[in-house]
Amino acid sequence: MMGYGDGYGSGGYGGGYGNMMSNGGWFVGLMMLFLGAVFIALVVLLVVWAVRAAHGQGRQHHSAVPPVISGPTHASTTAAHDEAVAIARRRLASGEITPEQYAEIIRHLGG
Repeated sequence: MMGYGDGYGSGGYGGGYGNMMSNGGWFVGLMMLFLGAVFIALVVLLVVWAVRAAHGQGRQHHSAVPPVISGPTHASTTAAHDEAVAIARRRLASGEITPEQYAEIIRHLGG
């Protein structure tokens, strides 16, 4: 059987894959490693984003100033007013708001 070279590795069926280091194969190998790492990083970022988005759907965003209550119309409004004042007091005590902001909130609440 003539014409098949020395075997599978050098010039035969394999096409010379034994010489990858001299043919720039190390560069292709590094590029594949780099692109694989980028792909894995993108998958991790996608999973993190999806988890945060799923957990963020149930959250309620509270504004800095509670809504204005014009006047008590029934007992639950009075309870809501008392709770809003209590929240404002806690925020003032924790240093989250200034005394001026507290006074403005109380003024908006009508009391």
